[in-house]
Amino acid sequence: MRLTGPLRAVAVVLLVGFTWLLANTLFGGESASSVLHFFSGTSEDATPEPHPRKYKCGLSAPCPPKHLAFRLVSGAANVIGPKICLEDKMLVSSVKNNVGRGLNIALVNGVTGELLETKTFDMWAGDVSDLLKFLRPLHEGTLVFVASFDDAATKLNEESRRLFEELGSTAVKDLAFRDSWVFVGAKGIENKSPFEQRMKNSKSSNKYEGWPESLEMDGCIPLRPPLES
Repeated sequence: MRLTGPLRAVAVVLLVGFTWLLANTLFGGESASSVLHFFSGTSEDATPEPHPRKYKCGLSAPCPPKHLAFRLVSGAANVIGPKICLEDKMLVSSVKNNVGRGLNIALVNGVTGELLETKTFDMWAGDVSDLLKFLRPLHEGTLVFVASFDDAATKLNEESRRLFEELGSTAVKDLAFRDSWVFVGAKGIENKSPFEQRMKNSKSSNKYEGWPESLEMDGCIPLRPPLES
């Protein structure tokens, strides 16, 4: 006897139900669930793996309380501008149209984390006296974020290098034509800054023709306690 039409459909439903009940009885709910997945054509592993969570400025882990999250990216050759991100806010970037050849600097209040000023200094054709006037009067506790673009060293003189050394830099004394440089320092820092990278311009190792590769650095900077009056 052959089943046709509605009778065949009823028979299939009864067979599936009986199979599920049998699996549930013999193997428990997990195997029964597998049977249902089999009949429905879906996979138990269909849920995609979640992407790793990113925190402020793209950090892979959150900063501790009373710390500022930052990310610095130096310029790539003379084509792609640098970036300075602080607490998930882009302070300096090509999109904000506030980058320039040379040194790109952001000043931040080291107690509150408030942005004070951003400025660029052309170290190829500019006047180093503009940089000196900018760095000399910094207040105690001011954070200084620096990202290079193209050439950041040609116009640097002895005083300008010394001022960066007083902010915690160890690499600025050797910074040369078209080196890549990222740095975070502070006015009144007692030790050398742990946040600094330099990539030397070298024909044998340059990533771009005439320029080294771009540098990227991130981390967490502790806020300073309020200064005593």
